[in-house]
Amino acid sequence: MPQPNMQQMMKQVQKMQADMAKAQEELKTATVTATAGGEMVTVTVTGDQQITGLEIKPEAIDPDDPELLQDLVLAAVNEGLRSSQEMAAKRMEGLTGGMDLGSLGLPGF
Repeated sequence: MPQPNMQQMMKQVQKMQADMAKAQEELKTATVTATAGGEMVTVTVTGDQQITGLEIKPEAIDPDDPELLQDLVLAAVNEGLRSSQEMAAKRMEGLTGGMDLGSLGLPGF
């Protein structure tokens, strides 16, 4: 059985690392948007899970029912984060060929 070419393997690993670093940088500027309450609350989240925007329409603000606004904000934020994580996972999956790098304890996975 032929031995794997270690030099070739190292080159492949280095390329994968460079591609992953580039993808992580790209995810910092890629965004997803999520809404709640019929678009009364809109949140924008980057691919590295940073909330960069939160819009609340005036009709969502009811002084007699602050819990409604709290629920809408939480729903929009949670959906935005979920969508952002899904976007990042798909991007990284394309680079790793579906390998689960999270099980290796690598940061960012």
